[in-house]
Amino acid sequence: MSLIYNRVALIGLGLIAGSMAHAMRESGLAGEITGHARSEATRDTAREIGLCDRICDSAAEAVAGADLVVLAVPVGAMGDVAAEIAPHLAPGATVTDVGSVKQAVIDAVGPHIPDGVHFIPGHPLAGTEHSGPRAGFASLFRNRWWLLTPLPGTDPGAVDRLSGLIAAMGAKTDRMEPGHHDLVLAVTSHAPHLIAYTMVGVADHLRRVTDEEVIQYSAAGFRDFTRIAASDPTMWRDVFLHNKEATLDILGRFTEELFVLQRAIRMGDGEQLFDYFSRTRAIRRGIIEAGQDTDAPDFGRTPGARP
Repeated sequence: MSLIYNRVALIGLGLIAGSMAHAMRESGLAGEITGHARSEATRDTAREIGLCDRICDSAAEAVAGADLVVLAVPVGAMGDVAAEIAPHLAPGATVTDVGSVKQAVIDAVGPHIPDGVHFIPGHPLAGTEHSGPRAGFASLFRNRWWLLTPLPGTDPGAVDRLSGLIAAMGAKTDRMEPGHHDLVLAVTSHAPHLIAYTMVGVADHLRRVTDEEVIQYSAAGFRDFTRIAASDPTMWRDVFLHNKEATLDILGRFTEELFVLQRAIRMGDGEQLFDYFSRTRAIRRGIIEAGQDTDAPDFGRTPGARP
């Protein structure tokens, strides 16, 4: 593959930024990769493992001369970071982000973007429950969707160039209106994460079941709840605070569905339960057919395999 950006600045050095660094290096997509993280310990780790060509002690230094800047910080920190780097952005540069909420990021970042700089919000639908600069790996984005929510009037050439980088890292791109993105993700990601956190919390508070029993006898369903609930707490706190309306809407609908199932169980209505589970099972088949998961036993995991 060929060079797409001369210099890429990664602001935030966690799983997503780290995986981008590995993927870009693997395919020669960037001439130089700079990085910055707020935590000195994170910067030291990134230097130790050679995550980027240069690890900078300030975001301003990292973005200087970059033709692509990636904001890979928690959603709640986006506005402050944008204000910090704005005076140092090169004319003609593109700024994108990887946050899983889009309208709140647009509202926080957009006002700080100077004229002549392209702001293209984005969201890679890829990840694991691991975080930090050591968590990244080059294949994270392969066959995953990377949603872009460009604003009206955005330069089509800048969008195409960013889309080309994303495709070269192995992902599939689509474009979506920001509000619709936030509703879709409330269904497919945000509400399921909150439910997972809740179920693990229930187990923690249910004193009739010991901690040892919960850990020792975790069946596949609860085990996967704990995997999801192990995700970065800062990131998920910000997601729920900044996608409040859509998440509450979906949780309200979830509660209504839960009441329907409670009544069916209480009344012994096996036919309703069977019909309901049959309909929802079809969604799982669709996910597998779309190539977004495998139908291998045990959710495709093998002992010791990377998530």
